[in-house]
Amino acid sequence: MSTVGPSGRIQPVRPGDPSRIGPYRIIGRLGSGGMGTVHAGLTSDGLRVAVKVIHSAQAEDADFRARFRREVDLSRRVQGPCLIPLLAAEPEANPPWLATVYAPGPTLNQHLSDSGPLSGGTLYAFATGTAQALAAIHAAGVVHRDVKPQNVVLTPAGPRVLDFGIAHAADGTSITRTGVMTGTPGWISPEHYRTGTAGPAGDMFAWGALVAYAATGRLPFGTGAPDVVAFRVMSGEPDLDGMPGKLREIVETCLAKEPAGRMSAASAAEECVALLASQDTQLLEDGTALEPTRVGELVTAQWDMPPLDDPAWSHPPTRSRRRTVATVLAAAVVVGGIVGGALALPSGTQSPTHDAADVHAAPAEPNAPRTGPAASGTGTEPSADPRTVGIPNDPLLGVPDPAYTRADDPAQPGYDEWTRSTAAAGPDEKDVEEAIRKDMTSMLGTKDMAFMKPTITFNRRAQTVMVTGGPISTLTDDYKEVFGRAGAMAACTALAHRLEGAPTTWPYGRYHVLWKDFDGQTEPTFLDFGQATDGCLPETAGQWQGSETGIATAAMPSSDRAEIRVADTAVKAVTKAWNTRAAGGQYGLTPFGRDDSVSLGFDPVEKAAYVWAVDDLDVLVGRAQRSQFQQLVSKTVCQKMTAEYDRDVNWNYTRWSVAVYQGNSGVAEFIGSGTCTPD
Repeated sequence: MSTVGPSGRIQPVRPGDPSRIGPYRIIGRLGSGGMGTVHAGLTSDGLRVAVKVIHSAQAEDADFRARFRREVDLSRRVQGPCLIPLLAAEPEANPPWLATVYAPGPTLNQHLSDSGPLSGGTLYAFATGTAQALAAIHAAGVVHRDVKPQNVVLTPAGPRVLDFGIAHAADGTSITRTGVMTGTPGWISPEHYRTGTAGPAGDMFAWGALVAYAATGRLPFGTGAPDVVAFRVMSGEPDLDGMPGKLREIVETCLAKEPAGRMSAASAAEECVALLASQDTQLLEDGTALEPTRVGELVTAQWDMPPLDDPAWSHPPTRSRRRTVATVLAAAVVVGGIVGGALALPSGTQSPTHDAADVHAAPAEPNAPRTGPAASGTGTEPSADPRTVGIPNDPLLGVPDPAYTRADDPAQPGYDEWTRSTAAAGPDEKDVEEAIRKDMTSMLGTKDMAFMKPTITFNRRAQTVMVTGGPISTLTDDYKEVFGRAGAMAACTALAHRLEGAPTTWPYGRYHVLWKDFDGQTEPTFLDFGQATDGCLPETAGQWQGSETGIATAAMPSSDRAEIRVADTAVKAVTKAWNTRAAGGQYGLTPFGRDDSVSLGFDPVEKAAYVWAVDDLDVLVGRAQRSQFQQLVSKTVCQKMTAEYDRDVNWNYTRWSVAVYQGNSGVAEFIGSGTCTPD
């Protein structure tokens, strides 16, 4: 788990999050994973920091705590260019934590996915900076052992190598589980596959693959099952087509099958510095070795990444009543079973929650109506239209002696609670199991993910329902995140209805969503957890707002014909109306330069339509233009969605959110969110 935010965006703090960790004031979250949570923090003088806090379940494991202590020790030893400095750490605290300088930007993986390969001076700066970072690591007597695209962040100031989670000292001392291979398939050296050896030469093999990937956008040993990739690494030749000649020679040397045939990190850095210097026409070619400070200046001068900023660093986001799943805008996610606000359709208007100066519409309401058939069997009386069944925001409000007693306990469920959970025992548990399963199938199905079948189990003593996916080891993290998000919403919804219907007898209020990569896995990947008593729908100041996890889900291709049809007609209508207004000289608007500037997708988890514009021509650069765009989108989308709502009883999208991507920043700026309401 890294200690940087992939896009520089802060997520709201959640119930139970600390207000301070050590000397740092916590203002939000940057991400979360199976091992811990990364918080956004500020020092007393305003320095931005990333604070990694280990989950309690991990901290209780003596082996894990020893590995974390080792990570801290190694991070303190390593200082150098293109590394993220450790500021402070408390490995013996409960829970343990460490803090680093905050480094905003996408990972190499995310940048290649969004913007394609690096080239020219930026590519040479990348190769130089990452080689320098490894040279500093090796000079400190440390082996990184997990060099891969996910562990390199492209900050506005240059590349940064991060994450010493599985690093160890070059003298061989380490703390790892016996028989467990560390590293990631495709980024593991041939000798590591053959004998388990992991030395500096292994890091350089991964560096060669990393630079090749950055230059071509292709994995040098291809994709496929781990054993297939391993065979190619040990026996095949890398795909280096398209790499610049001299850099290709350096990379080829580092990808030699035998460790002795590879150059050191220091040598690779020296070779890359020469290539980088050749890009600077003002550099005197006198053959003199460059000073380290001059090398840093060259990296900065040739590096071309857009600046990133998030106003939330100065203005902390409002505390949310429900978790916001981490992530990185680098993936997309799926739909679920909730609708927002007043559902007195068919007439549609807009309900802005941001900057819509001229829009007069009813705001979104906090108690959103429940959608979909999964409300059955959860303690709610049947309704003529299941889409109008609301999700209780606080199902135990006013109940003097509820059976669920952990509403004020923010602790994450532990793995021991998961291992002790059992299959549904009675009719009530089976009803909830069926409701969760049915709701998740509906959500995942619209994105062709219905093959991800959940297993629902119950731990009565822990008062927790477990939702476990897998075992599938080949899925990417974005698929797992979709599963986690859908599982959390479905479980929260079912539990909220059951708590409201039987508050004095139903004991379950917590839920925990996990993923198993293989049968027999004793510590599945943590995806999400929460309580139905905290509310199921993310809200700010009582209103639903769009989120980066929601827009990431919406960006995933839909397999639902109605969604595809509505999206197509809405986008065409918005683009045509905007360009017509611009051609007529209204409001000083500029037409979109491309037909694909505007996109629309659906997030089935929160039942929301997301509209986003990629503004690479500064069409929406001003406040007035964005306000006009948000008004046009909300009006058009509400018209299309309410018409579909009247036409199709299975249609339950009523929320909308509008975002703008300025240029190629990869960062969504939300300019409006709301719910379709009557005139």
